[in-house]
Amino acid sequence: MSEYGPQIAALERRAEREREALEASSSDCASVANCGSGETAPAGVSVPESVQPDEEDESGKACGLEYLRHGVGPAVWVYVEGRSGGDLSRFSAAEMAALERAMNLWFECYAACHGVDLEAEFTVREVAELLLKTHNIHDVGALLTGVPDRSSE
Repeated sequence: MSEYGPQIAALERRAEREREALEASSSDCASVANCGSGETAPAGVSVPESVQPDEEDESGKACGLEYLRHGVGPAVWVYVEGRSGGDLSRFSAAEMAALERAMNLWFECYAACHGVDLEAEFTVREVAELLLKTHNIHDVGALLTGVPDRSSE
């Protein structure tokens, strides 16, 4: 297990809880009192400014952005930090699977907030590369999932 193992496990548990909470809700995300758990990144996971966009989603689906900011962003940042930090971390196969599962659960929650049923199967590497290109987690979410639908604009 790498030094990031506990953080990855915490991210996966939180993603599972938030996905279950969203599925348990019979209404759309906009009517959920506190979309997601309202938790921030786990202790020890620092999230740079570039991962957190400062604009609100035009559709008013702010909770979808929360899944990107406080779910996908920290999951990707653990990967980026482990791959580019001082000591190059080798993630075990189990850690990579857990990190990708957590990240994909948050992408599914994000899509669900926009009324889209998505079975996300992104790799953390492709998401990290796109984040490094765009510098905006909202753009990453929109580009990978296709939501919100921009064709009506």
